[in-house]
Amino acid sequence: MKLNYKTTILIGLAFMSITAFWQLYDNVIPLLLTNTFHLNETISGAIMAADNILALFLLPFFGRLSDKTKTPIGKRMPFILGGTFVSVMLLNVLPVIENGYAAGGAWPIFSFGFFVFLLGLLLFTMSTYRSPAVALMPDVTPKPLRSRGNAIINLMGAGGGIIYLIYASVMYPKSKIEGLDHVNYRPLFIFVSAFMFICIILMKLTVNEPKLAAENEKIEKEHPEWNLTLEDEKGESTGKLPKDVMRSMLFLLASIMLWFIGYNAVTTWFTTYISNIMGEGLGGASTCFLIANVGAIISYIPIGHLASKIGRKKSIYFGTLLLTLTFCLCFVLTTTSDHVTIPMYIVFALVGLAWAAINVNSLPMVVEMCRGADAGKFTGYYYTASMAGQVITPIMAGFLMRNVSYKILFIYATLFVFVSFITMTQVKHGDVKATVSSGLDAFGDMD
Repeated sequence: MKLNYKTTILIGLAFMSITAFWQLYDNVIPLLLTNTFHLNETISGAIMAADNILALFLLPFFGRLSDKTKTPIGKRMPFILGGTFVSVMLLNVLPVIENGYAAGGAWPIFSFGFFVFLLGLLLFTMSTYRSPAVALMPDVTPKPLRSRGNAIINLMGAGGGIIYLIYASVMYPKSKIEGLDHVNYRPLFIFVSAFMFICIILMKLTVNEPKLAAENEKIEKEHPEWNLTLEDEKGESTGKLPKDVMRSMLFLLASIMLWFIGYNAVTTWFTTYISNIMGEGLGGASTCFLIANVGAIISYIPIGHLASKIGRKKSIYFGTLLLTLTFCLCFVLTTTSDHVTIPMYIVFALVGLAWAAINVNSLPMVVEMCRGADAGKFTGYYYTASMAGQVITPIMAGFLMRNVSYKILFIYATLFVFVSFITMTQVKHGDVKATVSSGLDAFGDMD
């Protein structure tokens, strides 16, 4: 049994486009809210949490809806295509409104209220296809190979982040934006929307979802031992989890929520944080995130291979403990220097490694516990847990930074990531190991 790397890479184009969007959203929207619309950190944090509030309800809903959808192009593809095309259109309108507001435009479309309305509409359309896009990988990948498959998907996602960050770093270094009353980010929005469109068109032209899903369903029927759900009198899966498996699922979802609370606090607030603590801007933050993404990209394939040898759970142990350590070091380095240093780059590379170890294995552990027909629903559960953490953290971290000290950011992140390690020790299921090929076979089927 081998992973089809070529197919997995093409499927990963959807996640690549999604990641590029969220890098833009997390990096730039807080700057627009605080610098252009002059909101304080608590209010802008609440707005930043809106996407996560929507996702709490929408991601499981559209995950389940896509499970039940049947069309000639598949059950996930209609959501991916429709959601991307609408999102691309809305993404091009936002900077026009923001620039008009900054220029003192009198028309109603140049108002803060209209900006927030369109931002909410954009977040809704992004939520319609995130779960279906991520569930596509488990749909077409046998269970024992899903850590490796997820490594490729995350590698593609990191690639999307890298492309965005390179463009942002080149277009908006500190030397170009320092002293400006207003920064025009419209070229960045145009670039990301074009990138998303190209990724999805290429995926649609090269991926035959119905054929791939049927092939995987045949393989899973040949391995009934992979099923952890309860069976009915006819020996068919009911989709319900036994009590011990349910307990593992709940602790796993709690762990996911906790490490997202810690990690997303940094991704949301780091640009604003180093602007206040170190005097750096978007360029400095983008370079740090770029290094983290490079660290992740280098790590994804080795982490997927490592998980097949030592297991998913131990790989996540490693990731949560390393992320705890690196966030501690980030606190020290950012509070003892007035500029980004080489040690900071090294630490952010390790942040990427730690996050790769966590991300590669957490989604496969969730979908490992369900039957194949419920991959969308359980992907939705994964996102419910992650979004629950991300609903809490922009508001709570923003409140603490405003009312205690900006320096509390990395202390806060360190604490929550370490607690996620503790809850992870209670997860007893979902840790299936794949058979490791040797020699050239380890590279999988590239046809």
